[in-house]
Order: sequence, then structure tokens, then C-alpha cells
Amino acid sequence: MKAKSAGKAVVVSVVMGSDSDLPVMAEATKILEEFGIGYELMLTSAHRTPKRTTQFAKTAAARGVKIIIVGAGAAAHLAGVIASQTLLPVIGVPINATSMNGLDALLSTVQMPGGIPVATMAIGLAGAKNAALLAIRFLALEDKALSARLAAYVKQMARDVEKKHRSLKSL
Repeated sequence: MKAKSAGKAVVVSVVMGSDSDLPVMAEATKILEEFGIGYELMLTSAHRTPKRTTQFAKTAAARGVKIIIVGAGAAAHLAGVIASQTLLPVIGVPINATSMNGLDALLSTVQMPGGIPVATMAIGLAGAKNAALLAIRFLALEDKALSARLAAYVKQMARDVEKKHRSLKSL
């Protein structure tokens, strides 16, 4: 595991099944950094390193992690395997890694059996961004300052759309 938040307690784990997933999952880390959320990066595989994955899932809560964001492509069993071994919320990000353009990963991530919940985001960059924002919404339930920053972020998105709309009118 690699902590990526100097001096901040790690509360979110960003997990990937392959290093090729990093360009997508970096979108989640950008949002976490923007909000000042302590996070760590983890590379593990449900299929190639199952013992490592189990160890990670079983120790995350004891290490202070509150939410796990998991990106995986192809068969994409990683989020479900982790969710089956922890009580922490798990947010899955399907990644486009095959000729199926991420549909295989989406279906593998979203089709969990009853009792093994995985919140599943959209495929790719938007999904990674939304996974971080969903994690922040969970954390903001018990953190008024974080909730205020999230509200300001949402208002800024609306202002950005209005500004872009005004730009279109001037064309």
C-alpha cells in the first residue's frame, strides 16, 4: 500500500486490479486530493494475488479505512471479493480493458449476489470521479466542514455550466 496523503489519516483506499487501471483511478485520487481526504493506493488482484486481496480486505477497517473504491476491468471480480470480506462500503469502478469496452467489467461489478453489496459507478473516468464524490458524500454525513466543501463544489459546477452557456450565446 502506498499512502498518498501527507500527514492525513487514510480513510479511503483506492484499489486497482492492475497498474494499467491507474490512469482511470487517478481521476478518483484527484477528487480526494481536492477535498483533502487521506487515501492510499493499493494494487491487488482477485485472481492473481487472492491471499494479498484477502489480507487487505480483512485489515482495512482496523487500519482506519472507512470506504474502499475498487477499479477493475475484464472479469472485474475484485470489488465483490473485497466486499465479501469486509463490512466497509465498497464502491466499484468498471474499467474498459477489453474488446467489450468495459461492459464485461460493468456487469461483473454490478451483478453481486444478495448480501454482498457493491455500489457500482459508470465505466471509466466518470465512474472514478463519481466514486470519489460518493465516498465524500458518505464521509460528509459526519463531517460538517466536509459537507460545506461538498456543497460549494456542487454550486461551482452549476456556475461553470452557466458560464459555458453564456459563452455559447456569444458565438
